[in-house]
Amino acid sequence: MVISEIADGITRSVGNLGDAVTGVFSDTTIRLGVTGLARSGKTVFITSLIANLMDRGRMPGLVAAQEGRIEAAFLQPQPDDTVPRFDYEHHLAALTAPQPHWPDSTRTISELRLSLRVRPTGMLSGLQGPRTMHLDIVDYPGEWLLDLGLLDKSFAEWSAETLTRIAPREQAAAFLALTKQTDADAPLDEPQAQALAESFTTYLNTARDAGFYDCTPGRFLLPGDLAGSPVLTFAPLPRPDKPQRRSLWREFERRFEAYKSRVVQPFFRDHFSRIDRQIVLVDALTAIHRGPRAVDDMRGAMADILGAFRPGRNAFLTRLLLGKRVERILFAATKADHLHHSQHPRLAAIMQALVREASDRADFAGAKTQSIALAALRATTEETIQHEGQPLDCVRGTLLETGKQAAFYPGDLPQDPQSLLSHARNGADKWLDADYRVMNFAPARLTLKPGEGPPHIRLDRAAEFLIGDRL
Repeated sequence: MVISEIADGITRSVGNLGDAVTGVFSDTTIRLGVTGLARSGKTVFITSLIANLMDRGRMPGLVAAQEGRIEAAFLQPQPDDTVPRFDYEHHLAALTAPQPHWPDSTRTISELRLSLRVRPTGMLSGLQGPRTMHLDIVDYPGEWLLDLGLLDKSFAEWSAETLTRIAPREQAAAFLALTKQTDADAPLDEPQAQALAESFTTYLNTARDAGFYDCTPGRFLLPGDLAGSPVLTFAPLPRPDKPQRRSLWREFERRFEAYKSRVVQPFFRDHFSRIDRQIVLVDALTAIHRGPRAVDDMRGAMADILGAFRPGRNAFLTRLLLGKRVERILFAATKADHLHHSQHPRLAAIMQALVREASDRADFAGAKTQSIALAALRATTEETIQHEGQPLDCVRGTLLETGKQAAFYPGDLPQDPQSLLSHARNGADKWLDADYRVMNFAPARLTLKPGEGPPHIRLDRAAEFLIGDRL
């Protein structure tokens, strides 16, 4: 297996080198990975990005668009015939309908190719005609990246760590009670195995809904066509002193190894290792609303996600990538439209602080990183109201639950993000001097002029960082 992985990696490395050489004289291709944890807005981001690259009236921050050098943008068949196509048209229809609604969340990997015909700039611009840059956008769940940490762990190590970590959580009570009633050294009983896996999956879903971000294995949450298969029918167990052959423990151990080799490694080999640029979307506002524990948990999840972008961290990943690294990584705090623009710099600073510790430890080998606060689709407007004789900067939008218009003030984010993170590190149950709230807004009705994409906040700057140098 190791030899075949190395061979595959060498083939990809040669291909990457060939692309770099021929890219000077021919069309270029950028594979942009889009990921984030649940409800971070991946589907809306991709839909709005494509729409705004096709109609660029709202993209002044993308230099090639501002200079008028992008002559055309058009969708083409994607190069990977076995990967589902990102359903751009259906998602755009949901956002632009007379009664707009948010599209369905990412459930599996998908892809779309957008081609841009661009006039070159610089010394050779007079000698060259327009060139085509293909942007292959790859959408995949952030939960899959968290599985990276499983690759270097045995079933015993993973079980011990997981059971210790979830022991104090009320969401895990039913599953933990079931494990105490289970004899892991008894012969395998498939209904018992299924009951354990189902109980553990229920815990993972309720924990994620409660604001925990360390919910792995990721495919238990998003099983797709693997639902009900043996590779997803295992759970952490206390290790017997001397596990017997054909015992429940031994079978779960085997299935855990199968999950790593047949689910996790193929994803990194076939998809992740080919990505050139990456954006990681983070719903930091919801974590802040949930309190210090959620913020600290999100920081840990971000550290695990960042580990996927430095091959030296993991022996398996090193063999899979063989030096191939993501060139640019953008960390984006989403839902910036839930805040008045005066607070956006503070949200971006919090995003930077969330990833700072992990990024400082990571060896990105020259990769550029940046943090930003954005809204891929603006659902609110800003207004200032008087409250107790003082002006209060608010946002106004349509509430998702009631359909009514409301002005909303979420709370004043701190200028120093460390005031949030220190509470989280110290295990505080709640913020001591502030109350941060979050509302769910429905998408606003859109009336788009010819040549304009959907309204957004800093989507153009995100595009400039991710692909501007290739335009």
